[in-house]
Amino acid sequence: MNLFAYWPSRQALPRWFVGAMLTLAAMTQVAAADADAALKAAAETAQASLIDTLHDLVSIESGSTNLAGLAKMASYTQARLDALGAKTERIKTSQGPGADIVIGRWQGSGSKKLMLIAHLDTVYQAGILASQPYKVDGNRIYGPGIADDKGGIAVILHALRLLADRGWRDYAALTVVFNPDEEIGSIGSGETIASLAAQHDVVFSCEPTAAKAVAKDESLLLGASGTALAVMEVKGRAAHAGAAPELGRNALIELSHQLIQTRDVAKSVPGTQLNWTYSQVGTVRNQIPEKALANGDVRLTVAAGDQLLLQALREKIKSSRLVPDTETTVSIELGRPPFVADEKGRAMARRAQAIYAELNRPLGLVEMTGGGTDAGYASRSGHAAVVESFGLAGFGYHARDEYIEVDSIVPRLYLMSRLLMEMARP
Repeated sequence: MNLFAYWPSRQALPRWFVGAMLTLAAMTQVAAADADAALKAAAETAQASLIDTLHDLVSIESGSTNLAGLAKMASYTQARLDALGAKTERIKTSQGPGADIVIGRWQGSGSKKLMLIAHLDTVYQAGILASQPYKVDGNRIYGPGIADDKGGIAVILHALRLLADRGWRDYAALTVVFNPDEEIGSIGSGETIASLAAQHDVVFSCEPTAAKAVAKDESLLLGASGTALAVMEVKGRAAHAGAAPELGRNALIELSHQLIQTRDVAKSVPGTQLNWTYSQVGTVRNQIPEKALANGDVRLTVAAGDQLLLQALREKIKSSRLVPDTETTVSIELGRPPFVADEKGRAMARRAQAIYAELNRPLGLVEMTGGGTDAGYASRSGHAAVVESFGLAGFGYHARDEYIEVDSIVPRLYLMSRLLMEMARP
């Protein structure tokens, strides 16, 4: 745009205004030409090898309880980090199936501490490759876990290779964490992630971004719900269902009543969500059930939301009972903490948008999703700038025909590499 086109006379402009506009025009030209041509070319060259890495990763079945597969993933990624010059270690998760967390560390010559996280596990059962094999179809590559989160692992490994080839060491510390239990809530690795993130200035979390079939533009994520488990239990009284049902106190009927009357309670508690998803009751057909249990999926985006929701649930349960002499209790067990990017994270995301603009490619910023993420653990201390979804664009997570989009590889490699260099600057 000609900045002076709508002024009747350039000579009539104040000198300060002319100077300011010329400076702005110069800055605009510099920004437009600011793409790192060498880095972009290196990312383009790296695409083929990254696809090979995806093939290697997808070929290893690594469901969250598949210890043999997770051990292979740990060995593969540890060897790749070793080849990049990292000091590596493997530590057991504190609880759960007992797989290994892989950690790689580098010491540099700069002042900032940077951390990258992705997960080794998938939701798929052993044998899934027989029905859903790795395959390439145009701009899509299919395979179990290829987007969530093997694409994120691949982006980390190849971005670090690009930077290593440049001799980049402008950081005080660089740490990579690959955990094996994200899909079951990071129950044994979450505290490790939180502790390490609190020692770093910046954390890149590398879950996937949505494919074109779902979202117009690739994006980064600025918020994700925390998770919790709600448990409702009803105690009644057993009796013969045919001969003396009136002597029983039907826990199933009371549970059904309480589930119905509490189903919308979370709507009155801002920052919380509750969906009852599982129930277990009764053992035989001809007995009035004396016990009933239900589990609920809870999502939280506010601190202490679990306590506020629990209080509301207890008040609602107390307000009405359908079956006399039954007792209903409810509890909430916290899982992964919520992730809400602070201003440090938002500033980081805006810098990422500027980097994508160097490629003439828009980058969206998604405020919130209902899915949990390890960025919640990483951001818990409030110390680090944390942003989510630096992985490849894809879709079909946790379903059939999961895929990534090939044309997201170069932009995501470029973004990760450029932003690492940017965030390492004092």
